Amino acid sequence: CLPKVGGPACCVSSQLCGAGSLSLPLRGCSPSVGPEHPAWGCLRRVGVSWPSLPSRLLIAFVSDEEAFAWQGYLYSILLFLTALIQSLCLQQYFHLCFHLGTNVRASLIAAIYKKALTMSSATRKESTVGETVNLMSADAQRFMDMANFIHQLWSSPLQIILSIVFLWGELGPSVLAGIAVMVLLIPINGFLVAKAKGIQVRNMKNKDERMKIMGEVLNGIKILKLFAWEPSFEKRINEIRARELKDLLNFTYLQSISIFVFTCAPFLVSLASFAVYVLVDPNNVLDAQKAFTAISLFNVLRFPMSMLPLVLSSLVQVSAHAVQEGLMVPLSKPAHGAWMCDGPGPWTPRDIVTLDIKPGSLVAVVGAVGSGKSSLVSAMLGEMENIKGHINIQGSLAYVPQQAWIQNATLKDNILFGSELDEARYQQVIKACALLPDLELLPAGDQTEIGEKGINLSGGQKQRVSLARAVYSNADIYVLDDPLSAVDAHVGKYLFENVLGPKGLLQKKTRILVTHGISFLPQVDNIVVLVAGAVSEHGSYSTLLANRGAFAQFLNSYGNHEEEAAEKNTTGTGNSTGQVKGLCVCLEAVKSTSSLKKSQEEPPKKVKGQQLIEKEAVETGKVKFSMYLRYLRAVGWGYSFWVAMGYVAQYVAYVGTNLWLSAWTDDAERYQNQTYPVQQRDLRIGVFGALGVSQGESIFLLFATMLSAHGAVRASRIMHQRLLSNILRVPMSFFDTTPTGRIVNRFAKVREQSPEGTIPMSFRSWLSCFMAIISTLLMISLATPFFTIIVVPLGIFYYFVLRYYISTSRQLRRLDSVTRSPIYSHFGETVSGLSVIRAYGHQERFLKQNESTMDINQKSVYSWIVSNRWLAIRLEFVGSLVVFFSALLAVISKGTLDGGIVGLSISSALNVTQTLNWLVRMSSELETNIVAVERVHEYTKVKREAAWVTEKRPPQGWPSKGEIQFIDYKVRYRPELELVLHGITCNIGSTEKVGVVGRTGAGKSSLTNCLFRVLEAAGGKIVIDGVDIATIGLHDLRQNLTIIPQDPVLFTGTLRMNLDPFDQYTDEEVWKALELAHLKTYVQELPERLQHLVSEGGENLSVGQRQLVCLARALLRKAKILILDEATAAVDLETDHLIQTTIRSAFADCTVLTIAHRLHTIMDSNRVMVMNAGKIVEYDSPEELLQKQGIFFAMAKDAGITNTETTTL
Repeated sequence: CLPKVGGPACCVSSQLCGAGSLSLPLRGCSPSVGPEHPAWGCLRRVGVSWPSLPSRLLIAFVSDEEAFAWQGYLYSILLFLTALIQSLCLQQYFHLCFHLGTNVRASLIAAIYKKALTMSSATRKESTVGETVNLMSADAQRFMDMANFIHQLWSSPLQIILSIVFLWGELGPSVLAGIAVMVLLIPINGFLVAKAKGIQVRNMKNKDERMKIMGEVLNGIKILKLFAWEPSFEKRINEIRARELKDLLNFTYLQSISIFVFTCAPFLVSLASFAVYVLVDPNNVLDAQKAFTAISLFNVLRFPMSMLPLVLSSLVQVSAHAVQEGLMVPLSKPAHGAWMCDGPGPWTPRDIVTLDIKPGSLVAVVGAVGSGKSSLVSAMLGEMENIKGHINIQGSLAYVPQQAWIQNATLKDNILFGSELDEARYQQVIKACALLPDLELLPAGDQTEIGEKGINLSGGQKQRVSLARAVYSNADIYVLDDPLSAVDAHVGKYLFENVLGPKGLLQKKTRILVTHGISFLPQVDNIVVLVAGAVSEHGSYSTLLANRGAFAQFLNSYGNHEEEAAEKNTTGTGNSTGQVKGLCVCLEAVKSTSSLKKSQEEPPKKVKGQQLIEKEAVETGKVKFSMYLRYLRAVGWGYSFWVAMGYVAQYVAYVGTNLWLSAWTDDAERYQNQTYPVQQRDLRIGVFGALGVSQGESIFLLFATMLSAHGAVRASRIMHQRLLSNILRVPMSFFDTTPTGRIVNRFAKVREQSPEGTIPMSFRSWLSCFMAIISTLLMISLATPFFTIIVVPLGIFYYFVLRYYISTSRQLRRLDSVTRSPIYSHFGETVSGLSVIRAYGHQERFLKQNESTMDINQKSVYSWIVSNRWLAIRLEFVGSLVVFFSALLAVISKGTLDGGIVGLSISSALNVTQTLNWLVRMSSELETNIVAVERVHEYTKVKREAAWVTEKRPPQGWPSKGEIQFIDYKVRYRPELELVLHGITCNIGSTEKVGVVGRTGAGKSSLTNCLFRVLEAAGGKIVIDGVDIATIGLHDLRQNLTIIPQDPVLFTGTLRMNLDPFDQYTDEEVWKALELAHLKTYVQELPERLQHLVSEGGENLSVGQRQLVCLARALLRKAKILILDEATAAVDLETDHLIQTTIRSAFADCTVLTIAHRLHTIMDSNRVMVMNAGKIVEYDSPEELLQKQGIFFAMAKDAGITNTETTTL
């Protein structure tokens, strides 16, 4: 918003000095402070210099002995009326401006959103979600503010011309001296503005970078915790923050200097004009009329002169910045036109792909990691850049991405995805997608709210919900990007039979299935084999086997046994296992449909845990006084005291200057018919000059602003550090229940406390206003002592208006900030699910949803604006009364007063209107902005997880053996929820390899969370090598365990930083790890090798490659205990094979816990732990379990494993 660049203050002071006074030093309020400011003074178009005319007549009247009394009364009434009319016109003007401003902001946000929906994927990689959100929040606001100043472009020149005409009438040619001074000040300001702008630009870069890392840290917080990497990221963020604050400090220094220059300006101008006027001709005597009228005109002049260059530069800045950023992004081509298909993949141009897919057929796409399967899918959806060729798609699409995209809504809404609810079909879909058992587990069934990115669902559940959404949408073509990898083998098989396969729900539809599972291949109509981005062969299963090409070899090495099992299944036994499986599910289905019917009849009650995301708390009532103290404490008491003293000194000087001027003008009467003595003249000019400069109209002010800048930087640093260090130390459950948008919002709040932010500004402005009002009332009372009687009732009225307004305004501001978060959250969600939204063609619906979230926000913004206008009218009325009474009293006590003192009294009174208005504004601004301290403080008080390092350190080299004991271990996710693990007891020996299996939601992942103490025990304990893990610090624990997590998360930065953020290892070690992770050749081919930049979330690597990077992390760390959390879910069999062999050789002497979906991966474990509903049901070697014919046996049979030898893996 405007004068963020140098010299903001100028505007404010002058507006305030509006109509007729010396300048009223109200600096230090940058217009960013309430939306209106700058517009304020300027837009007095209507009464630009009118109040100064009646005031002039009034001064003449008091000085003239013979005048009639009625003239005085008439002038007083005129003065009152001009003030009233002026205030009405001005407020009307503002109202219209703001109305326009809100419309501009709304349409911009909508435009950016619409743009984001059509952004091509290449462009999406260039700007992160964070940057776009920034564009929405900051820059749209800038445009909104701009709408208020746009009229300056014509009104400023008009004002300047009018003022000069009137001044010429008063002082004749000596006016030119004053104007010359003003003109000289313009280039100085220009220079300061240019410097400041350079700093601002640098700062925007730092801010974007910081917000970007912040966003990633919040999205990948789980990984940071598991790897104990928080300190490294905390350091990175604090370094950027330090750079930011250093720039800010320089920026505020520049600002102080420009404030200094501008506050000296009016004063130097009047000094120059009066001095020249008096010196030119001995007959020129400065009298009250001339002096006070001239000063008020100079003040009117000063505003447009300072505003014009600012408005121009900010116009340029706004248009340049926003247009270049958000509104010029290339669009993706519409997905459903006709085009394809030599589209390049993410990093290598894909070769030519030619495919013809018959309606109603089931086509499987297979190939190794990085062979372009996902790229082929993207191309079909129109998400790839197409170099030549085309794709023809007839019919509607449904798409299931490789990584499920889940909205923050209820489970039911996620499946319906905006379609009408058809109950029978909905039940059928849920049953086919194996979601019924999960609904039993969720606290409120399908009404359970799901967190951002599906945080409270397991990987398999997300995938099934994503599949259910596609099935429910009833499209013609289904594009499925490996939906079966994230679910357990038996569930995968169930889904294939009931949904995808020849007998499934989708049997009549065209299905394109990317898959790694070999067992389904015999049942598909057509198989497409991709090698390095080209179709190497395609045909039915039998044809490809007969061809003896790449596919046949691939099968021979991996799938010979599987394939026999699969053949057997398809011939006869398949159906029987299917029925057994189907049977138990059917029973559940019957049970749950009846319960569902029941639940539809009863009105829904909120169940414990149904609502995951708590509504953002809105504080109500007054901001606690302790918040102000807390902020001042952060600033430092010393700083705070001296800043206040600086302002007091400045106002003392101010009153002095005015009294001196009034005495000077009285000389006119004393030396009425004689020559004016030279030494008297020089004395007057000299003292006036000295007082004015010291008036901190400069010196004191400079002192105060410099100090406050230092204090503000200090406060900002302290607040940010506290907030950051606390957020990195809060437990995982906090992130599960708090949307990231909300946390990012809090970090943005810290900005308001930095020097460029609003809080220091509001503090300074408030001080200024307060002092100004006190000094004005003092001066009026000196002139007309009776005025003190009137002050009391006015004060009371004023106080009530204030109380009434502040409480309303405060709540409206709070509502505004609460209703703003959903806009950003929804936007972030949309960007991450773009390909899904586009594939389903739901852009319109999302646009509508965005508009409705915005409407809710607009309501509170609009109410806030209207309440401001309400206030302004009432306050200006009080101000007009003050003017009226001071004029009236001057008329009544006519005989006893000198013209000078009356001039002083009335010009001060004219000022009071604006200052009063401003004081209320500032009080409410201050209170509203202090809310920022309140919000930040709220998050610095969130309960932390256990200490990172405690007194009790584990022994050196712990864990040396890697024995793990669970002793009656219980755990729950959040205090109000049920237990997830019900008293687990088991021992895992040193270097033992244990597989953990169980259907989705059985508590497999919870087990790993417990080992890392992401979840704290609700009972029992875990002992590793004789140390109870609950007794040591979290980092001591987490640095000594290694995990390869379920979702491979990468951070922006170099590849090397992703592997080793603390630079603990040498390059050789890093290369060695990459080699073991089979990434070495890939990394060597990259131009920057280890310094290769990873984009946000690792977008420029395929999912399989990201998984391998995570493997390399683990290899580099080489702890005694390794946990694999479904680590190979996203990779094809070949890579899976590579990973398994690596783990076997590299981690031979470690204890390995594998949480598996594919039973093959754990068949060679020493023991297998079968979990169900949070308990261990079977725990023995795989051979034993197969003979027992229990749960494990059934699962193995589904996966086509009959004895431990069957698997070559």
